[in-house]
Amino acid sequence: MSQQTSLGALAGSRTAIALVAALLVAGPSLAQTAPTQLWVDLSTSTMTGMPSMMQGGVGGMIGGLFGGRGGGGSQTYGHASGRFIQQGSNPGLMGAFPPDRVIDVALFNPRRPGVEAALAIPPTMGMGEQLPLVPPSPSFREPGEAAGPTEVPDIKGRILVYWGCGEKVRPGQPRVINLASNPTQWAPVLAGRHAPERAARVGAQHALYPNEKNTVNPQANTSLQGEHQVLGDGVPTSMRFTLGERQDLMTAIRLQTRGALTDSIQLSWLPIPRAHAYHLHAMGMAGQDMVLWSSADNGDAGLGLFDYLTESTSARWVKDKVLLSPETTECAVPQGIFAGGQGAEAGGGAMLRMIAYGPESHFSHPVKPANAPKNWQPEWTVRVRTKSQTMAMLGIDMSGMASGGQAPDREAPPPTEEKPSSGGILPGAGTILRGIFGR
Repeated sequence: MSQQTSLGALAGSRTAIALVAALLVAGPSLAQTAPTQLWVDLSTSTMTGMPSMMQGGVGGMIGGLFGGRGGGGSQTYGHASGRFIQQGSNPGLMGAFPPDRVIDVALFNPRRPGVEAALAIPPTMGMGEQLPLVPPSPSFREPGEAAGPTEVPDIKGRILVYWGCGEKVRPGQPRVINLASNPTQWAPVLAGRHAPERAARVGAQHALYPNEKNTVNPQANTSLQGEHQVLGDGVPTSMRFTLGERQDLMTAIRLQTRGALTDSIQLSWLPIPRAHAYHLHAMGMAGQDMVLWSSADNGDAGLGLFDYLTESTSARWVKDKVLLSPETTECAVPQGIFAGGQGAEAGGGAMLRMIAYGPESHFSHPVKPANAPKNWQPEWTVRVRTKSQTMAMLGIDMSGMASGGQAPDREAPPPTEEKPSSGGILPGAGTILRGIFGR
């Protein structure tokens, strides 16, 4: 090897070493350019007609039937539709519900990913001085991640789709879907609009609340208004932010239902402060047929709309007649569409869900300038989302079930609809939905 070649090789190796050293030095600084991110999701859930002492919220059942995480056998925590639910809970009607006010927090700290931190909270929350933020357990799974191979059932029967508020069935309804046909023929009918998936994709690099260390949930008088601060190794000392009324937990939906399954069921509610749109959806079983109804006036089946929405998205969908405007306070389910149900003795009736979409707020430090360059990046960001939701069992007196008697302000249902069943709610619904959506 010539001396010139040797010198060139030496120079090249020194250059490579210098480059590697530069990258090693730059590594932490590169990580430090990524903002520390905090996601806060606030959900208020109730079950219409159930006494407040027995309220456990409705998110768990909604999540289990419509894409969230069902109960497992281990005491782990899962993130379902922006909410955390404890797995391994009582699968019965009352025990399946998580608390009705939920604060769901996820922190990503790029300087110290996957390391415990804390959220200092104002006294108005009544939940102590700090909420511990803890990395997820190794068994943690995101919604939609399969726990293992699942067998798709042999689906039979039909889906009957109705839509729009009104006492009478509209011409051209229902839309009939034969489940025995090729899914490519009917799946688009059910697809409709979907709330964009914008939840934190939680993994080992995050720190979460609630968690194994603390599962304290908000009470009826809990308020998040006041100063909050994220504390932890590598967390910017400037990560303080103040929440106001806009970012607080939403009011519970006070829904009233009137009418038997054979009638047009009248739905009414008090206006929800800060709600920028509403949506309602109901489903029931008639033999092997599933009956779906959506308040969407444009024919959307409404299955994908139960999640947080930005105000700009909801305003666009109100204009498109997918969602109900914030001024709306009543709606009617068309007469008799659930009359072929199997009744409460067989665990039937119809299940109604309603959601009120609340505000979404963003904070950052420094505040993003009006003409920020594309490469602008803050030191930290915070996003706060809010929603309120409720569930009601049409054709079943939930208050009567809970108290062992008949609710005083409602007419007694027919004898076939008085008794609760241990056979489950809407038999076959879960199987059909899992078959449709692959869960």
